[in-house]
Amino acid sequence: MSYHQEYEKWLHSGVLTPEELAELTSIAGDEKEIESRFYGPLEFGTAGLRGTMKMGLHQMNIYVIRWATQGFAEVICAEGEEAKKKGVAICMDCRHNSDVFARAAAEVCAANGIHVRLFESLRPTPELSFAVREYGCQAGINVTASHNPKEYNGYKVYWADGAQLPPQHAAAIAQRLEKIDIFKDIKTMNYDDAVAQGLIEILGEETDRRFMANVLAMINDTESMAKVADTFSVVYTPFHGCGHKLVPEALRALGVKHLHCVPEQMVLDGSFPTVVSPNPENPEGFYLAIDLANKVGADFLLGTDPDSDRVGIMVRSADGEFIPVTGNQTGVLLADYLIGAMKRAGKLPANPVLLKTIVTTEMARKVAEANGVTCYDTFTGFKFMAEKKNALEAKGEGKVIFAYEESYGYMLGDYVRDKDAVTASLLITEMAAWYAAQGMTLYDALQELYKKYGWYGEKTHNLVMPGLDGLEKMAQLMKKLREEPPTQISGVDVVVRKDYADGTVIDCRSGETSAMELSGSNVLRFELADGTVILARPSGTEPKIKIYILTMGTDAASRDANIEKYSQWVATLQ
Repeated sequence: MSYHQEYEKWLHSGVLTPEELAELTSIAGDEKEIESRFYGPLEFGTAGLRGTMKMGLHQMNIYVIRWATQGFAEVICAEGEEAKKKGVAICMDCRHNSDVFARAAAEVCAANGIHVRLFESLRPTPELSFAVREYGCQAGINVTASHNPKEYNGYKVYWADGAQLPPQHAAAIAQRLEKIDIFKDIKTMNYDDAVAQGLIEILGEETDRRFMANVLAMINDTESMAKVADTFSVVYTPFHGCGHKLVPEALRALGVKHLHCVPEQMVLDGSFPTVVSPNPENPEGFYLAIDLANKVGADFLLGTDPDSDRVGIMVRSADGEFIPVTGNQTGVLLADYLIGAMKRAGKLPANPVLLKTIVTTEMARKVAEANGVTCYDTFTGFKFMAEKKNALEAKGEGKVIFAYEESYGYMLGDYVRDKDAVTASLLITEMAAWYAAQGMTLYDALQELYKKYGWYGEKTHNLVMPGLDGLEKMAQLMKKLREEPPTQISGVDVVVRKDYADGTVIDCRSGETSAMELSGSNVLRFELADGTVILARPSGTEPKIKIYILTMGTDAASRDANIEKYSQWVATLQ
């Protein structure tokens, strides 16, 4: 079916509301807009769906939500009656339509005979992962677009272990969706009838209490906080989202006396009126937090994204100005701190393991191995970290104490299988208090870690390729890097090439080819003669290719010079 036929199908479906019909009628004659909305469905992958909220097949709207849920429901039902009884937990964030989409998903699941545990209102993403595990659900659904701009919404799907969907189940759903008509083949039922029949059960405060009991059990050290509590001051922002309740609760339970929440951003609002982008990776979003910190004399800022799975921090530097601490740096700080804190508390298990992704700083490996902790790489995405954690622990080959990726995501404990900004916020604050008790800020601590482990540096470049031709441009760039790989980058020889698509390793000097353990992901890795690593990876959720520079210098100046040198090469790719 052509995109124009699909457009006509929607116009004459007979199910659209007057407002929805008016939206589609308003684009009549705008071929480019019609094509962008109807050239094909949103691709269902291991991260589920994500797109802008408009009418259309390639958009996020209630019809696409029902269609996706019907496909997911059929995969659950294929597991048998027991899977339907175990059911699905459903959660949502603060975005516009998230509650509507979550209820629509619940109605479809109920109509397919699947028991639903639906959160009464917005909750952090890690609590959804927790609920799947805690209640023994077969699956989970979270309506969220994480840190994307306000125009977006998304649909994340989870399996029985509480991790996002494994590739084989995502593929099974995608295959079913090809056969499901978005209007004719959807089962749904009245919400109130589903509740009355016990097919939809509401989750609320009781689940919060169970989740928070697990979070607070992660505390290693309350004594340091008690020592500095009278002077230690924290500014926190949830960026209008799901961290507004449980993150402050966790910090107060740790013993934070002076917690200052940014009042303008404690307001739940899917429009995110105070920021251009509600992403803690973007330091400009912290401007209100910095203003508040300067008023109250705080040295430490904490911000969680709208679904509270990512956390970013800012600290005062030596000159007194607030600077962002990157996800790589925060992870290294946490890794070093947690190993020591767990040792001091007698909580470090035998055969401890740290997990990181292939695009995360090699400094994390140095920290782990220097402290007797094994470090493993995984592909980007916490479903892969969860898979590795489950496999290692099932075989008795190690106990994962910490898993993280450079994009501000951290997974701790055994009660979630996804990134968790609630627990991470707690332990980052515990760490800041421990250093404060020694007269150090986290900025001071980071400088000491560089002196101890080496002057590592990282930078991620986003080559954005929007529009209908964006995917084609992304594919062409990856193809060129494979077929015409650079022999030198910024004048430095490439000594090893790795292609994670098929797991091949090529020694550029000898020409010998070997195989590595990881394969099956569209990522290229170039290892240079000076120890620098450069990786190229198309984003799984946005129209861009990410280029990662992982380098090292003899001091801060040489490290920064390396980053600048290799960044100039990246600029030639677009």
